[in-house]
Amino acid sequence: MSARVTVIGGGLAGCEAAWQAALRGAQVTLYEMRPTVQTGAHKTSHLAELVCSNSLRALALENAVGLLKEELKRFGSIIVEAAHAAAVPAGGALAVDRELFSGWIEERIAAHPRIEVRREEVRVLDTDHVAVVACGPLASEALGAELARLCGRPHLHYYDAASPIVAADSIDHTQVFAASRYGKGGADYLNVPLTRDQYYELVSDLVNSEKHEPHGFEDDLQRGKAPFFEGCLPVEEMARRGEDTLRFGPLKPVGLSESAPGGRRPYAVVQLRRENAAGTAYNLVGFQTRLTWPAQKAAFGKLPGLGQAEWIRLGVMHRNTFVDAPRVLAPDLSLHAHPAIFLAGQVSGCEGYVEASATGFIAGINAVRRAQQREAFVPPNITALGSLIAYLQDTTSEDFQPQSVSFAYIAPLEPRVADKRARRQMIAARSLAYVEAVKAELCELVAAS
Repeated sequence: MSARVTVIGGGLAGCEAAWQAALRGAQVTLYEMRPTVQTGAHKTSHLAELVCSNSLRALALENAVGLLKEELKRFGSIIVEAAHAAAVPAGGALAVDRELFSGWIEERIAAHPRIEVRREEVRVLDTDHVAVVACGPLASEALGAELARLCGRPHLHYYDAASPIVAADSIDHTQVFAASRYGKGGADYLNVPLTRDQYYELVSDLVNSEKHEPHGFEDDLQRGKAPFFEGCLPVEEMARRGEDTLRFGPLKPVGLSESAPGGRRPYAVVQLRRENAAGTAYNLVGFQTRLTWPAQKAAFGKLPGLGQAEWIRLGVMHRNTFVDAPRVLAPDLSLHAHPAIFLAGQVSGCEGYVEASATGFIAGINAVRRAQQREAFVPPNITALGSLIAYLQDTTSEDFQPQSVSFAYIAPLEPRVADKRARRQMIAARSLAYVEAVKAELCELVAAS
């Protein structure tokens, strides 16, 4: 009799987990509650819908997320394969056409003979049955309560936000210029140059404009105690921290001066990144926000070239939920208290699309291995995959917060290499050598009996 695995959640982590388990011989039931039960952030019922940015971030191996993507690609990740298939120009980053991306994944999942997709909400978990909970950061109230019960503690949470998207044909292209920072990838971004006065007017608008009034579960935000994730701060929160914070962050003009009109460096630059393959939509990079929609239209409409902007989507904000990973998760991503239950995605405490896919990859493999009574796969921290596990197992801080992949949790080289770029290239080479050494064994298909 073949192994059976349940996967709860049809986001990036859930689709990756279901795919990896099915490849290894498991009969997989993939539950996705949408459209029966909707969330406050999703707009469709598609599997693997990208809620926030359309970017899977940097490609270069000297960047931790670039190395993580390459590891997953070599291991046969469905998410990374889909991202390359649906890629749009984005300089040194991997960005995708959202519809092509989710459609490609949904078609592959639906066609797999060992994956059954059920559009139902799961409210209770059978701890005697192997399951991967990949409900994402927006678990239903019932499933969230069930996870809290199984973990023996309440969930933690933080607030996340999405950037606005503007129709390309509504941008005044005479007031913007096309270029990628430092020339990486060609002229993939549209850049809005700001004078000193325009920049400080934007900062003032961000700080002083009306903010979204939270409801229900967002009561912490109402009380001004929202634990924002530092890697995805609302743009107005960054502006509030100092009037020059944005100019040295997402609005920095560095690396764009040579392409700016007249070859002069603007005081600040707002970048617009392609949202789809056709180039008909662009999102405002770094402008995730909780401003009200009228306030967004007023503030962003003052930006050069956006005076007549048609907003395909305005910024939104929502709460993300995750567990206290260092104290409730084992290295194979199973719950200490209930070893048949695995967690993957943002609910596990990893932040980011690629990181969610990576935990789905690990949890999916380990779920089927648990069902087959085989040894777990725990990648070593000489890899970017292993660095995620290392962070999720780090009990140093009592206040655990989600984190994106970084070189900080990858084992250092011995002896130490002083040059940063050379050091990271050597770390990447070491990591990929490990991947190639174990790939054949790890990716061996297990025939269903």
